Amino acid sequence: MRFDASLAPVPLTSVPEIARAAEALGFDTLWATETMHDPFLPGALVAEHTQRLNYGTAVAIAFARSPATLAYTAWDLAQASKGRFILGLGTQVKAHIERRFGMPWPDSAVGKLREQIAALRAFWNTWQNNAPLDFRGQYYRLSLMSPFFNPGPISHPDIPIFIAGVNTGLARLAGEAADGFLVHPFHTPHYLRETLLPSITLGLEKAGRSRQAIQVAVTAFAVTAPEEDFFVRAQIAFYASTPSYRPVMAQHGWEAIAEQLSGLARRGQWGEMPGLINDELLHTFAIVSSPEELPSRLLERYHALADRLSLYLPFMPGERDEFWKTMIQGVAQRP
Repeated sequence: MRFDASLAPVPLTSVPEIARAAEALGFDTLWATETMHDPFLPGALVAEHTQRLNYGTAVAIAFARSPATLAYTAWDLAQASKGRFILGLGTQVKAHIERRFGMPWPDSAVGKLREQIAALRAFWNTWQNNAPLDFRGQYYRLSLMSPFFNPGPISHPDIPIFIAGVNTGLARLAGEAADGFLVHPFHTPHYLRETLLPSITLGLEKAGRSRQAIQVAVTAFAVTAPEEDFFVRAQIAFYASTPSYRPVMAQHGWEAIAEQLSGLARRGQWGEMPGLINDELLHTFAIVSSPEELPSRLLERYHALADRLSLYLPFMPGERDEFWKTMIQGVAQRP
């Protein structure tokens, strides 16, 4: 099991120190989200200041960018890192795409992301193998690549593409067309086992691929101290209030609680939402454990479900270093 770290939303000046420390402790990959900062820029610093540590976006918002801009950025980071870059993409939800990024929401999120993945690989094939650029789909028609705009081949052109999702459509797409699936923190082992993994398998079967063709990466909620309890309940409540994430709650018969949370979110009553996450919900979505027992609890929960793990807790050097050493030693089993 590979064990990864999450990059906190920090200024770029903080990234080199964090990356060096993450590599020294033995993390496999440092993942950055697209929340307060651009998720790609830290990758250049990670490439410069480490030798082994992988870097990935978990996630970059696909629908906020064209396939061309994604392709160029990923190509440069793959070259700079000598093949240590992972392109993680997510769709986000309609409100954010339209009202935060000012971009159109497609009639089919799965269909558009499928085209983006294929278009990315078309660009990379053109640059690496000098093949004509000729991609024609519903959302993108790409046929122009003159030498002036062609960056040319690189030493590590096989850039892994991971996609994230909560529902079955994106899980099937991951099995069909991606190299990895980033399981949203808002999941339960039951939902992962009974809903997401079977959907990934359907995608694999459709494309004639084996289970080894894809990595399942899980980010897990954990409570290891009393002060973390409220934070985790608040995060679960926030995600559970999202209407498009409703199937996770529905699988456990918690639709009424999800409706209540959505109503509180619409009214801006954020402070009241964590109170609806009772102990049963907390223990279903999160592991509540001592720090010493957490590695074994994680492996017990996910050993048959995931290929790589990380915690919903950013890594910061000098903060709980012994805890992170315990986690890495207890979970990571490198080939």
